Amino acid sequence: MAVPTLITAILLIVVGVVGYAGQDPNPETGKVSITALIPAFLGGVLAVCGLLAFNEKVRKHAMHFAAVLGLIGVVGGFMPLQGQLKKTGTIDPLKPSAVSGELMILICAVFVGLCVNSFIQARKARKAAGQSVAV
Repeated sequence: MAVPTLITAILLIVVGVVGYAGQDPNPETGKVSITALIPAFLGGVLAVCGLLAFNEKVRKHAMHFAAVLGLIGVVGGFMPLQGQLKKTGTIDPLKPSAVSGELMILICAVFVGLCVNSFIQARKARKAAGQSVAV
């Protein structure tokens, strides 16, 4: 799961950087919001987890932490949509912040699904190895 974690990290970093670069400045302050980089920050931490997963001794802990980060990413992806709904009373799914959030939800949900599948397969493999040794 180290490689899928690194791929997920790269995708999130791209979403964050593109979202930040494509953002219109706030008309009141003239500045762009750093919150557009949240997917990139999440991707950075996932990249560290992916790199740690190449080490057999810390793989299990790194991947469990990565799965938790993926869940946080799924939930966090709804924040731009919630903020938009709170401000305007409607959701424009094509607004750049909404697209960023939607992509983060999609990428993180697929990643969590891959993690869960990997955990199930690892448990089955451990169980099969334990039974074959005990016989």
